[in-house]
Amino acid sequence: MAMASIARRKAYLLSRNLSNSSPDAFRYSFSLTSFSRGFASSSGSEENDVVVIGGGPGGYVAAIKAAQLGLKTTCVEKRGALGGTCLNVGCIPSKALLHSSHMYHEATHSFASHGVKFSSVELDLPAMMAQKDKAVSNLTRGIEGLFKKNKVNYVKGYGKFVSPSEVSVDTTDGGNTVVKGKNIIIATGSDIKSLPGITIDEERIVSSTGALALKEVPKKLVVIGAGYIGLEMGSVWGRLGSEITVVEFAGDIVPTMDGEVRKQFQRALEKQGMKFMLKTKVVGVDSSGSGVKLTLEPSQGGSQTTLEADVVLVSAGRTPFTAGLNLDKIGVETDKIGRILVDDRFATNVSGVYAIGDVIPGPMLAHKAEEDGVACVEFIAGKVGHVDYDKVPGVVYTHPEVAYVGKTEEQVKELGVSYRVGKFPLLANSRAKAIDDAEGIVKILAEKETDKILGVHIMAPNAGELIHEAAIALQYDAASEDIARVCHAHPTMSEAVKEAAMATYDKPIHI
Repeated sequence: MAMASIARRKAYLLSRNLSNSSPDAFRYSFSLTSFSRGFASSSGSEENDVVVIGGGPGGYVAAIKAAQLGLKTTCVEKRGALGGTCLNVGCIPSKALLHSSHMYHEATHSFASHGVKFSSVELDLPAMMAQKDKAVSNLTRGIEGLFKKNKVNYVKGYGKFVSPSEVSVDTTDGGNTVVKGKNIIIATGSDIKSLPGITIDEERIVSSTGALALKEVPKKLVVIGAGYIGLEMGSVWGRLGSEITVVEFAGDIVPTMDGEVRKQFQRALEKQGMKFMLKTKVVGVDSSGSGVKLTLEPSQGGSQTTLEADVVLVSAGRTPFTAGLNLDKIGVETDKIGRILVDDRFATNVSGVYAIGDVIPGPMLAHKAEEDGVACVEFIAGKVGHVDYDKVPGVVYTHPEVAYVGKTEEQVKELGVSYRVGKFPLLANSRAKAIDDAEGIVKILAEKETDKILGVHIMAPNAGELIHEAAIALQYDAASEDIARVCHAHPTMSEAVKEAAMATYDKPIHI
């Protein structure tokens, strides 16, 4: 490890030995107010130290962490199944279908080149859906088991504020109960963002929820929106035989992605048969006939065209879900797009009320919500919590996957920082070549003067697994030389990360 890098790490660790004289004392200081609210003796046996509204990744993790810290905790969840959108109709079922559809696609397109031959391959869509549903049900039951293990009280129903310390719950069995708490955490997540003039029926015009439950493979599928969800679900049905067209208002797919990697990614998807109509907006959808007819025009205006499909997936993003919570009744402040405003401790402007996850500013990602939940509860318990939103990794689970953490090259340029770029193509990686899956690249951005890593971008099979080496490096202010001097096992795709790091501070070996 470089000596300069060791010195940086020592300085970083010393900086985490927090004191009240620190410039960040407000963010990290011991909160006597939160401590007294969290541990004061209850005036009634039914009062909780913490009540969490929402049982998604942020909410259930916050509830479990609160209980582990010795706080009496209740979680309220309207769905009747824990795990939120992510587990029930989002991250988990979509990844199950992505894996199953990839297996089918490999069997029909790639096995022969590896010497595996058979007479025919048959798609059993109901069985594929059943496998997906089994994964979801097993995981939701697993969270209920964790609640029991950690003594978290679970109330099934729709919660809304009666006061800053009381939540009225219309329970799923038709009853009503009031849950009291010294601290209440809003973790209600996000909902599908609708588009004007488009009515989602979850049959021919579907959201991501409907796209996870189609009863047959559509001949033509149009995806409105070229973000994470649209590209992933487009990949699922494209692998199973659908003709996929993606309509995107902006000029690029996945706007948060590094521009150079984005271009390679789009080319990879186009080679798989996915078509893109960028800088295009949908101005009308007609589902009165046997199919669906879309009316399109350029984003900046111009001549209209039509596009026909069997199914249309509306994937235009998500919006904070706070409907029916009675936030206005207790005076919780929100911004112009409905996100709840919080301070560095996740506290709203109302004493004792907190918010985490998709309902507050920041990336709408399950793992970000989990980190929010842990940090929020730690603050409530008088401990130190922290989430660095600049170091939250993002992953697009197509094939190849794209994963990234830190700054894009465009963002680094905007900062005016002098930087170096190191790149390594998977075509030069032994493991990728051995398995004949070598489309991709690793790209590392580092500060020129100090070699401190600023961002890492990976397009590769299993990029979502590879990115965490980079996430740890960024968290501890590592240099590209630090990664380059770590021995990586051979042959692995992780070696591409090492080689890209070598290319950043010096020269790679294998290109």
